[in-house]
Amino acid sequence: MLVLSRKKNESIIINDDITIVVVEIRGDKVRLGVEAPKEVPVHRNEVYEAIRRNQQKPEGVDERVVHNDGSAAAE
Repeated sequence: MLVLSRKKNESIIINDDITIVVVEIRGDKVRLGVEAPKEVPVHRNEVYEAIRRNQQKPEGVDERVVHNDGSAAAE
């Protein structure tokens, strides 16, 4: 794993077409902005894992809506 230090408004470039910018640092939270081509999916890890779980469900299982915060929608 590559570990980099960045300050607010500094960025990281990945593969010439993806830019990650430190937008804000507040306490123990860092807000990142991601600029990537539309064909490149960008998800937080917990959203990505929920998508993968839904793709691996057997046939006939109801799908649930998952919000950005990882919580499930009320049925």
